[in-house]
Amino acid sequence: MSDEVLTTERQAGERPFEETLRPRRLDEFVGQRRLTANLAVFIQAARHRGEALDHALFFGPPGLGKTTLAHIIANEMDARFHLTSGPVLERAGDLAALLTNLQAGDVLFIDEIHRLPPAVEEILYPAMEDFELDLVIGQGPAARSVRLSLPRFTLVGATTRTSLLTAPLRDRFGIVHRLEFYPGDDLAVIVGRSAQILGIAIDATAATEIARRSRGTPRIANRLLRRVRDFAHHLGSESVSLEAARWGLEQMEVDAFGLDNLDRQLLATIIDVYGGGPVGLKALASSIGEDRGTLEEIHEPYLLQIGMLQRTPRGRTVTARAYQHLGLEPRAPAPALFPETDAP
Repeated sequence: MSDEVLTTERQAGERPFEETLRPRRLDEFVGQRRLTANLAVFIQAARHRGEALDHALFFGPPGLGKTTLAHIIANEMDARFHLTSGPVLERAGDLAALLTNLQAGDVLFIDEIHRLPPAVEEILYPAMEDFELDLVIGQGPAARSVRLSLPRFTLVGATTRTSLLTAPLRDRFGIVHRLEFYPGDDLAVIVGRSAQILGIAIDATAATEIARRSRGTPRIANRLLRRVRDFAHHLGSESVSLEAARWGLEQMEVDAFGLDNLDRQLLATIIDVYGGGPVGLKALASSIGEDRGTLEEIHEPYLLQIGMLQRTPRGRTVTARAYQHLGLEPRAPAPALFPETDAP
C-alpha cells in the first residue's frame, strides 16, 4: 500500500478530494512564502493597471501545488479558468481552438507543458508575445496564412521537467518560480486544515506525525490523512490520535522519514549490490526491476532532498545518513562497475 499512498502522481478518483481541499485564495495557501508574496505583488499591480497578469511558469516535483496556484491566479484576477495539458494538444488546431475562445483576462493553464509537440509550441510563440494567432487556411498552392488578434490572456504553465522546455518557450514567461518541498510545520498546518474541511477530528500531534512522513508533499499528506482516518475507524476511534496515526502509518510501511519499500530497496541495492555506489541509473533500475523514469522523477528527488542519496558524475551514491537510517555500517567507496554515460 505504501507505494500507492506515497506516489506523487494523482490517482484515479482523487480529483474530487483535491478540488474540495484546494485553497481558493492566496491568503489560504500554506507554504511557498516567497512565491506567494511575489505573486500577491504581481496580481495587485496587474489589477491596479487593469491588465492581464504576465504569463507564469511553475516547476518542481509533482504534488506541490502548481495546479492550485493556477486556480488561485484566476480567482484573484476574477478571470475565467481554462485547463488543458501538453499531451492532449496533439495538433496545432487543438490549441488554436482554445486560444480563439479566450476572453480578455482569461487564464489558460497547460499542465505538463514540456510535452507540447513542436508544431503546437510554434503556435504559442506569437500568441504569448504578440497576442496574435497565425493560421494556415487551405492546402497546397491555395493555402494562405491568416493572422488573428487575440485578447490579452494569461498563460500558466506547469512542468516537472524544466530541462525538456525549449529556450524560446521558457523565455516567454515573465513569472518563473520553482516550488520547493514543504517543511514539516507547513505540512502540519495543511493536514489540520484538510481534516477540518473533511470533518475529521485529529490531534495536533497526529497531524504533526502525518506531516513528518509526507515526503514534503501536500498531496501525499492529504492522502495519508484519509488512510489514517480509516485505520482510526478500524480501532473504533472517532478521532485520529497519535497512536492511531503511528499504527496506521506502520501498517502502510511508511517509515519515520516517509520512505516506502521502493525507497528502501533502492538504497539497499546500491549498498548491497554496488558497495554504496557509484552506479548508473540504468543499471540501478535494472537491478530493482523498476522503470528508470519512476526512480528519477518520483523517488530520487526526495532522497536527494533529505540527504540520503547523491548524484555524482560517476553515478548515484548513498550517504552516511542512509546507512544510519537502514541500521548499516558505512563502507569505503567502491569503484564504478559500469561506464557512467547515463549517470547524470
